[in-house]
Amino acid sequence: MAVNSSTHRALPLNHPVQLRFRLSPAFFYYRTSSRPLFSSDAPNLRLVSVRAHKPGSDGFSNKKSVNLTDSEAPIGSSRSSTSSAIDFLTLCHSLKTTKRKGWINHGIKGPESIADHMYRMALMALIAGDIPGVDRERCIKIAIVHDIAEAIVGDITPSDGVPKEVKSRMEQEALNEMCKVLGGGMRAEEIQELWAEYENNASIEANLVKDFDKVEMILQALEYEMEHGKVLDEFFLSTAGKFQTEIGKCWAAEINSRRNSRTENRPLG
Repeated sequence: MAVNSSTHRALPLNHPVQLRFRLSPAFFYYRTSSRPLFSSDAPNLRLVSVRAHKPGSDGFSNKKSVNLTDSEAPIGSSRSSTSSAIDFLTLCHSLKTTKRKGWINHGIKGPESIADHMYRMALMALIAGDIPGVDRERCIKIAIVHDIAEAIVGDITPSDGVPKEVKSRMEQEALNEMCKVLGGGMRAEEIQELWAEYENNASIEANLVKDFDKVEMILQALEYEMEHGKVLDEFFLSTAGKFQTEIGKCWAAEINSRRNSRTENRPLG
């Protein structure tokens, strides 16, 4: 969660953020079992046979066989990949339970989780009007994975005093570990690529999702102001003038307009 902050400072080794990240995923265990959550063994590649069906002129399928390695086959098509998929999804569970720290720091009770935030961003990508040259499906995927490394490092905010380059490195290392849990292969590579694209603001899709990240934050801030009677100026000030796309600017302007109208109509005393 990005908001304005004071000067960054180095974190002591016993800082909660440092301690959390220093725990390698190899130390994650099921709470009810001594069995490791996942295996660190590299996946074994083997050839499997799959059938591709192409409809013929009579409406039936013309069958042909192709060979794929396990890393190219659909996730869950073998026992090892099924195990890896469930281990990965279990690791991602913390995205559903970890609350966004910016709201906690402002005294919001029962705030949204990391997954809540990413879900509404994905919805934004889904309902946004068509934009020439923009791959809508890619925007949805980027929104889903852009904060995925927080499953390990948590929600690091500017108030934690972590320099941007250090935060990026921590998240990259966490993502590498998560992709190992997934077992590598095409899907893991796609997640890595999507995350890096967003992190580096390297495409028009990344530009748009970066805007959705800010739009979602200020919309949530407005909702919390209405629900909790708080003033959350910090979130609006930190995003002002930082939107890169027309849709981002328009949606932000609408949210700010609604906030201003609410303030103007608020009864005095």
